[in-house]
Amino acid sequence: MTAVRNTPPAPVALSVVVPVYNEEEALPALAARLRPVLDGCGEPYEVLAVDDGSTDRTPALLGDLRTLWPELRIVRLRRNSGHQAALTAGLHRARGAHVVSIDADLQDPPEAIPEMLHLARTEDLDVVYGVRADRSTDSGFKRRSAAVYYWLVRRLAGTFVPAHAGDFRLLSRPVVDTLTALPDQRQVYRLLIPSLGFPSGQISYRRGERVAGTTKYPLRKMVLLALDSITSFSAVPLRFATAVGALSLVVCLGFLVWTLIAHATGNTLPGWTSLIITMLFFGAVQLFSLGLLGEYVARIFTAVQARPVYSVAHDTYEDATEEEEAGEAEEEEGAPEAS
Repeated sequence: MTAVRNTPPAPVALSVVVPVYNEEEALPALAARLRPVLDGCGEPYEVLAVDDGSTDRTPALLGDLRTLWPELRIVRLRRNSGHQAALTAGLHRARGAHVVSIDADLQDPPEAIPEMLHLARTEDLDVVYGVRADRSTDSGFKRRSAAVYYWLVRRLAGTFVPAHAGDFRLLSRPVVDTLTALPDQRQVYRLLIPSLGFPSGQISYRRGERVAGTTKYPLRKMVLLALDSITSFSAVPLRFATAVGALSLVVCLGFLVWTLIAHATGNTLPGWTSLIITMLFFGAVQLFSLGLLGEYVARIFTAVQARPVYSVAHDTYEDATEEEEAGEAEEEEGAPEAS
């Protein structure tokens, strides 16, 4: 195959956003499965590979793939900003009438994209979620932790959150425009998008094994995602802290009554164990409540700062557009003036 010219692609019907971070081993398999699926749709498309500050050969491999795959568009971030930030960068730059987000590890099947697109068009849906009906390829810990996560967010944020629906989804242009218009801050799309209330549907699929490489969502990031999900969409933890504080007040009043009775009956021998337990209990309650309050204050602080969640180093589509505009300007300058 011959290399393609670095020219902006035509308007597209479908954009596919793929956050990528140190996926040099998975990229060849991703291209081998994703490209035939999209070519078979028979519609103009683009694939936005958002390189989230990779430190391996991922940028070089993406460049090589683009020379043979004209629909591939590379958006490189200046530093590693996180999966959700990379997804935000892709959604904000996608040009398609429909936008699909999918991870590079191929645990979510690209072959389901035409089914998503067909369902959205035939039923006039703005969102189509990919729901993991079979997670047998995940480890037992992964399955249990995922079940706990979805149970928790559905109880705290609301039942509008589809269970076992990750970041494999299709969005219409109105949904993408709505997301783009939101303030620039950390987003948890698996909760944010359902909360918007757009007409939605689901397709079910079997979650596959990671095609290569290692997971980019270890336990620490999973816990942080759960914490972001809860503090972004629910004030229940604050109310829980208030309830614990009220219960502590009742306990304190009980200890006060018990102390007065002990003093009246002359039974006032010091109790070291009960004193220490009481101090530890109320100290733990206070620190726990302050910690919950601190999480919400930290989110307010971050929102007030209004710092961008990502910074783009370059975008091959924008670079090509600038080159074309510069070439047209040079031609206009060099053209002879009409007499």
